[in-house]
Amino acid sequence: MTDPIPARRPDLKPRNPRFSSGPCAKPPAFSLDALGDAPLGRSHRAAIGKARLAAAIDQTRDLLRLPDDYRLGIVPASDTGAFEMAMWTMLGQRPVEMVAWESFGAGWVTDAVKQLRLDARTHTADYGDIVDMAALDYDRDVCFTWNGTTSGVRMPDGDAIPADRGGLTLCDATSAAFAQPLPWDKLDVVTFSWQKVMGGEAAHGMLVLSPRAVERLESYTPAWPLPKIFRLTKGGKLIEGIFRGETINTPSMLCVEDWLQALAWGRSVGGLRGLFDRADSNARIVWDFCEGRDWIANLAADPATRSNTSVCLTFTDPAVAGDAAFAKAVAKRLESEGVAYDVGSYRDAPPGLRVWCGATVEADDLAALMPWIEWAYRTERAALATAA
Repeated sequence: MTDPIPARRPDLKPRNPRFSSGPCAKPPAFSLDALGDAPLGRSHRAAIGKARLAAAIDQTRDLLRLPDDYRLGIVPASDTGAFEMAMWTMLGQRPVEMVAWESFGAGWVTDAVKQLRLDARTHTADYGDIVDMAALDYDRDVCFTWNGTTSGVRMPDGDAIPADRGGLTLCDATSAAFAQPLPWDKLDVVTFSWQKVMGGEAAHGMLVLSPRAVERLESYTPAWPLPKIFRLTKGGKLIEGIFRGETINTPSMLCVEDWLQALAWGRSVGGLRGLFDRADSNARIVWDFCEGRDWIANLAADPATRSNTSVCLTFTDPAVAGDAAFAKAVAKRLESEGVAYDVGSYRDAPPGLRVWCGATVEADDLAALMPWIEWAYRTERAALATAA
């Protein structure tokens, strides 16, 4: 590849340069004024607090189209807290299959192997690839991410998961919920956070339990002590209040009100199908941009496994491929121009860019960003050539 021709600096900037993969962009209709009814300074145990929390659960259930016999609760510490809670309370009864194709999945492997010291088999894939889910033993418990936030690789579907499995499936779906179809009958535990796909505020997680997961909780006691913040049962029975909004610790009622506004916006754009369509259309803008150029590509090589939310890109120009300093320089230039914030690849991922394309991002902003990515790349590439 010859040195690129310097690109003309674009004129049009994205109106909203927030393309972070978490916390993600607020819904386009977001306004602080809409949070004016939040019951601030009131106890979350008071009637008004309980009502708001119950509404957050009920409206989330409705938007996600959860099965009637699945439970949904608000738990502490974001998606991390929700998934840790599931691992510490349910794993250990059976051997476990730990699956990782990006950094967060690798974190769950560390917890299972080094902290809980489970009888675990680990299955990994390089960034940009995915584990062969059909090769797993589903009579064991299986832990995996649905969408690799730091690798841009997602599960294409749940076909590999058998309906008659003996073990539980624990799925970290924080960057997939509300953007990708989730086959609930194949998933026993699902976790996600407010600050991902719907652009809510941080520190609150959500835990979805199938009847099989509830049965595990009520029939199995882990060998290790459980901190209070993880306890989902009392006297061998599920603490049902958690799934009615009686949270384990004190939630932010301001964040709850913000979440209710995000859900209302989700309904206004066509519900779950509308959210899927917005994310798909957004991701297609980035995919098409890459397909028309020989210096940048989607990190996920297989189109069937490409994420439509956390779209991860890699520079394929041989002169800069794998060059972390170059990738950081491009991301820094985009930020300094005020056109894209937080688009550098995750610290454990291959050097490149990561552009959030979830439903809260406007297509016009992504379309405006693409010429800026080319300009930043060509500008940094020309500087590199001059320095050489």
